Amino acid sequence: MAPPLAVSPLIKTARWSALLLGVLYGKQRFDYLKPIAEEERRVEEAEKKLREEQERIYKQLNTILEALLFHL
Repeated sequence: MAPPLAVSPLIKTARWSALLLGVLYGKQRFDYLKPIAEEERRVEEAEKKLREEQERIYKQLNTILEALLFHL
């Protein structure tokens, strides 16, 4: 098997540049999306609390209704 060929310095520079640009782009994109995701989580938590409160009220009303119907 023949020894590997030397990689051109231009190709090495291009590879490292692409890697560095990808890391920088990823960091920038993450910083852009992070506040959006935090807001979505905050809204989802508020909706979850509202949904749980509605379910609790529904169960209470259902229990009262069953008690009233049972006594009739």
